[in-house]
Order: sequence, then structure tokens, then C-alpha cells
Amino acid sequence: MIKPLSDQTVLVTGAGRGLGAAIARAFAREGARVAINYRNSDAAARALAEELGPCAQAFHADVTRPEEVAQMVAAITDSLGAPDVLVHNALADFSFNGDARAHLDQLSWAEIGRQTETAVGGALNCLQALRDHFAAQGYGRVVTIGTNLVQNPVVPYHDYTTAKAALLGFTRTAAKELGPLGVTVNMVSGGLLRTTDASAATPEAVFDIIASQTPLGQVTTPDELADAVLFFASPWARAVTGQNLVVDGGLVFD
Repeated sequence: MIKPLSDQTVLVTGAGRGLGAAIARAFAREGARVAINYRNSDAAARALAEELGPCAQAFHADVTRPEEVAQMVAAITDSLGAPDVLVHNALADFSFNGDARAHLDQLSWAEIGRQTETAVGGALNCLQALRDHFAAQGYGRVVTIGTNLVQNPVVPYHDYTTAKAALLGFTRTAAKELGPLGVTVNMVSGGLLRTTDASAATPEAVFDIIASQTPLGQVTTPDELADAVLFFASPWARAVTGQNLVVDGGLVFD
């Protein structure tokens, strides 16, 4: 089965702000029906839905809670149609400020666990809620959001990077299992983005350093990364699964 973007219903987790909002806008621009998931960003998510028009709605759920995810998917199905595409972008609260992050001598397992619960646990809960629909129609697209810090851990974001590395592993095992159902599962990994709420605490000098080390000479924007997510949901990527596409202007070669 091949579905153009304009025929798809897309669930974007953590879409109330930042990168998630950029991804939601990108799909809406292509004519998709967009479910904007949020946990705390109620006002921002509802404002985004109003901005995007009648084919977009905001849905509350904590993706770490299976029962909330199941209720959300049921509500999306009733109002927009069952999701054909899952973009798992939700992130546990995090600030990209290297000076403020715990080093190994101070790091707790609870910090790693909190990030992993949202990154991997959230992906698992969403896939379990969507699997029957994917199987029934013999089609589905899943895109997870990773980080180039897995390949290039230049700052001590131990908890965040470890969770995203685990998500990459889960992306590939899910691709193996869901492939026979007609479902592709891929990851898009960005670098530091200019600018999201999470990167707002990053000093301007850091952005300048990254730009100077990047072949394209600039820091990637949320809109640029969102376009790569569209590729994996589009018919052009129908034979691609289990892959990790790094979108950072060439800073990291994977």
C-alpha cells in the first residue's frame, strides 16, 4: 500500500512546542491530518491546532502511561481517523546546557531512567496502541527522534544520550518485527537545533562553534529536521526501514 502524505493521519508526540510543533506544521503543510499530543503544554498545543486549521487537533496524554495513550488513540480515531503515522518526539523535561548537567560522579540512575521511560517506554506504549490498526490495514509509518550525540558525545548529557541510544536499538528491533505488517520504523537524529525551548539555555557561542565546524556552515533548524521526518512518512521511503538519518548539516557522518 502507498499513501501520499495528504491521505494520512499523523500522531506527533510532544508536539505542543519546539521540534514537535515544527513537525506538526510540516505535515499540515502537506495536507495531512495532524494529532498534536502534549503533556503539559496545553495552551501552546491548542494554539497550534487553531493555527493549523480543522485538520489538526490537540490531544492530552502522558506517553509513559499506557492507559492514557490508548485513550488518546481512541479519541484521535474518532475525530481524525486512526493514525497511519507515529512520530515519537516526546522528551522528558530537559535543558541543553552542558554546564548544568550531571557528570558521572553525580549522575543517578533515576535520571537515566526518567529519560528512557519517555524515549523508549513512550515509543512502546504508542506502538502497542497502534499495532492492531497497522496490522489491519497492512500499512504504517513510525519515525522516532534521536540525537547525533550517540555518534558524537561531546557534552555530558549522559541520561539523554543513553536514552536516545536505547531508542535507536528499539527502533531497529521494532522495524524487524513490524516489517511483515507493512510498517516501516526509522529514526531521524538531529544535532543542537536553533532554537527550541530545550536549547534556549545554550550559550550563543556554542551555536557559533557548531556552525563553524559544520560543512554547511550553519546550525540546523527545527523546520529543516521536520522535512526529513516527512521523507520517512512519504511514498519515497517505502523501501526504507530500520535506518537512522542524521540531520545536522554534516557535523557527524554516520
